[in-house]
Amino acid sequence: MDALPILEETGKPWASEVPGKMHACGHDGHTSMLLGAAKYLAETRRFDGSVAVIFQPAEEGGAGGKAMVDDGLMDRFGIQEVYGMHNYPGLPVGRFAIRPGPIMAAADLFTISIEGKGGHAAKPHATFDPLLVGSQIVQALQSIVSRNVDPLKNAVVSVTTFHAGDAFNIIPQRAEMTGTARTLEPGVRDLIEARMGDMVPKIAEAFGARAVLSYNRNYPVTVNHPEQTDKAIAIARDVAGEASVDTDIAPLMGGEDFSFMLHARPGAFIFVGNGDSAGLHHPAYDFDDEVIPLGASYWGRLAERLMAA
Repeated sequence: MDALPILEETGKPWASEVPGKMHACGHDGHTSMLLGAAKYLAETRRFDGSVAVIFQPAEEGGAGGKAMVDDGLMDRFGIQEVYGMHNYPGLPVGRFAIRPGPIMAAADLFTISIEGKGGHAAKPHATFDPLLVGSQIVQALQSIVSRNVDPLKNAVVSVTTFHAGDAFNIIPQRAEMTGTARTLEPGVRDLIEARMGDMVPKIAEAFGARAVLSYNRNYPVTVNHPEQTDKAIAIARDVAGEASVDTDIAPLMGGEDFSFMLHARPGAFIFVGNGDSAGLHHPAYDFDDEVIPLGASYWGRLAERLMAA
């Protein structure tokens, strides 16, 4: 449900036993909360209607939410409204946070492949160094947000991997970079893709090399529907108290493939506090088990309130 390619550094007795794979985003905790709510609802039946309990796989870049929607999830189970939840490090345990409209960013992926001319490291003048080309591209990409995007709008462009070469005395023939672009508005998304498409091949050409950009529009913006957001706020206040629900949290630039479900049906995505933990995708991250009763209560109350018996 959750594995990320990270070597866990929590030191906890329940730390991952598989090197390079860990629950670094808390989906194990999310699963536990939903299982608790499902057990409660199955035992009490204090609601009039049907509840589909959705365990969404492959959220970490694999677009499991899209696969479920494409597989007919909404129609097969007669889903009319859909709700999601994620833990939030830095938000105190016992608190919820939500907002109507965009709450998480579109998350796009890109790969840049550079073909240069390799050779001896002592004779750089006889090569077209793909490392130099890649370095220039990394620098140039940072100018898109700082110099092309309206400063009052949100955008992130991050190069996250850079692979080239195998030896200290060889200028390699090829290099490859990957990264992500995050936006909250369609126009900004279009702008970033277009500027990258202009920059990447031309920078490489200026150094005598060739570069190809592959840009993949991965997850759309996660957009909460106003009516369903109000319902989620009411449930969260019922569970945690009036003062424990932030109803106007700033949008996050992280991505979420629950967005595909919110494109298919009206609904709302809410955050639940994980306290003063390490951040998501950090090797020291740990889900706080104290959150489980709160999350399970939210789900149980949601079903009972929206489908009152």
